[in-house]
Amino acid sequence: MDLLAACLSPILSIIGIPADILPHAVMRPLSGGAALGIATDLIKTHGPDSFIGRLVSTMQGSSDTTFYVLTLYFGSVGIRRYRYAVASGLAADFTTLIASLIICSMIF
Repeated sequence: MDLLAACLSPILSIIGIPADILPHAVMRPLSGGAALGIATDLIKTHGPDSFIGRLVSTMQGSSDTTFYVLTLYFGSVGIRRYRYAVASGLAADFTTLIASLIICSMIF
């Protein structure tokens, strides 16, 4: 994950996305516990009042674990074909990243 963040760091810095939050953005749709652990580590490293701490907190609070929601909730009501829901959920996660970045940049 660190290697991916290091490789994408030049591209992300042009866009204005800190490379440190990339592991959280990748893990959030997959595992809520892992994303919370990454968020906790980032907040311990950079501080809760830093831009990265506020950004990762905003991302943590405004998104959900996409694949968990799809398997648990769709499975409990018997929905079998949820192909478009995966694309919609991942698009929502990407939108959360961009919206959190914009909002945190404007407010903090």
